[in-house]
Amino acid sequence: MTILKIPTPLRPYTSGQAEVEVHGIKINEVFDDLITQYPTLKSHLYDSAGKMRPFVNVFLGEHNIKDLQGMDTPIREGDRLMLIPSIAGGWHG
Repeated sequence: MTILKIPTPLRPYTSGQAEVEVHGIKINEVFDDLITQYPTLKSHLYDSAGKMRPFVNVFLGEHNIKDLQGMDTPIREGDRLMLIPSIAGGWHG
């Protein structure tokens, strides 16, 4: 079992759950399982070509999977994942 933390803006699509149990041995399998459980999340996480949206960040512990093996990053039972959307914006002076 792997636990995936869901950010507040996406919790309406997970029946209000802050954490969900997902299964898989790689990040892509975990996200396939997540979308199977909560299909309405798909359009928020993936673009029309099926690629993870660039503003979606996934952390395995304290490491962004983009700095590891991306969606092919292996995971072990008991790992904790965090889904963190990027925050856009900045100073406009």
